[in-house]
Amino acid sequence: MNNLKNRWIALYVENEVGVLAKVAGLFSAKSYNLQSLTVGTTEHEDISRMTICVTSDDITFEQIKKQLNTMVEVIKVMDLTNVPIHMKEILFAKIKRITAEEKAEAFRIVEVFAASGHIRTIDIGEDSMIIESALTERRNNELCALLRKTFKHIDIVRGGAVAMEAISTSCR
Repeated sequence: MNNLKNRWIALYVENEVGVLAKVAGLFSAKSYNLQSLTVGTTEHEDISRMTICVTSDDITFEQIKKQLNTMVEVIKVMDLTNVPIHMKEILFAKIKRITAEEKAEAFRIVEVFAASGHIRTIDIGEDSMIIESALTERRNNELCALLRKTFKHIDIVRGGAVAMEAISTSCR
């Protein structure tokens, strides 16, 4: 049975030149499709943490984890797929060539989505504005769909999600 679904991995890796390329190369060489990959240093300057989302079945996902574990630069591989986590994704949306009425509608959209977390208008011009959103991937997907439906001229830039294991078991 082919049960493709999004699966999440956190990697602790040595913070060295070329490690990101090696990890990405592993996915590319095996034709695994990365949905999201973010990387940043941790509390230790010589260690980085990667948060990776890949769409795969169970067997392929187990192979990915095993292959990552064999890489010398990988310190630890953590499967976050079924673990309670806190996750956010950064998104910027530039709405261009809008009227005053459309600008008011954009402010209303921001206000509605603000109930879900961090979203705000960060720049505004006479006929354009930029929205910054740090919501879950699902809420950002919903925001993008609404913006595309509501406005004709938009640019959207999304960063990958970052995630941390939860202390309590009541989140995802």
